[in-house]
Amino acid sequence: MEQVAFIVWRESVEALLVVGILYAWLRASPEGRRGLPWLWGGVAAGLLLAGALALVLLGLASWLSDTGQEWFQIVMALAACALVVQMVLWMRQHGRNLKRQLEAGAARQLDGRHWWGLLVLVMIAVAREGSETVVFLYGTVLSATEGGLGGLLLAGLGGFVAALCTFWLLQLGGRVITWRRFFQLTEILLLLLAGALLVSATDRLISLDVLPTWVDPVWDSSALLDTEGVLGRVLADFAGYRAYPALSQLLIWLAYWAVVLWLLRRASRPAARPATPAQAAAPTQSS
Repeated sequence: MEQVAFIVWRESVEALLVVGILYAWLRASPEGRRGLPWLWGGVAAGLLLAGALALVLLGLASWLSDTGQEWFQIVMALAACALVVQMVLWMRQHGRNLKRQLEAGAARQLDGRHWWGLLVLVMIAVAREGSETVVFLYGTVLSATEGGLGGLLLAGLGGFVAALCTFWLLQLGGRVITWRRFFQLTEILLLLLAGALLVSATDRLISLDVLPTWVDPVWDSSALLDTEGVLGRVLADFAGYRAYPALSQLLIWLAYWAVVLWLLRRASRPAARPATPAQAAAPTQSS
């Protein structure tokens, strides 16, 4: 349930940010207000695309055998893990210029009166967040046993309401809660969640005798922190904690964090500016 609420909250805030930027920019001019119906049309089209993806995934799962469903959930968990990491890296690289890029794209459509282009721009932005949400939540919804579908829907609704409140607070521009701090905090939580998705995939691979354990378990920490308890369960869902980890599972988890930290350092480096013609033509001085 916590995963459902968190994912819906985080993805909804990002979608609200995109729509909010474009909405404020369009309302700033009488000509821009003519594009507001196209903006809301793009939002609706993006949600429809995300809903269609959910139906396709659920329909595909119903056609598979028990073993096929196991493999399908493994693939979806790995895909969700990769999407989370990709999203974090993308936001780290483009987050500072997101507003400028969105407004520039909308301005090109406004100058040419290409309202369909504005609709497609918003549709892609909303569908991207919605499809990521569908992929992230697919494994949780399919294998949920506690709370049932009603509990999952309530968790999702609670996450969306929390996203609306968060967006409103961030729009106030407070010193404590800012967009930069919000993305820094959720970046850490998302990477932890991606690690948990990777660990859950290794659980299934081990159960199918595809991934060897080598040493099972490496340790037994259930006396200190059991996954049946509240804190242990939260850490298992959000960080991939296991009280009885297999050696192969532990090595994969460590390799994940090594790769992620390397990618984050690479994404944080400022892009090299291309040399101007004058600089390129200037002769170098020899010592």
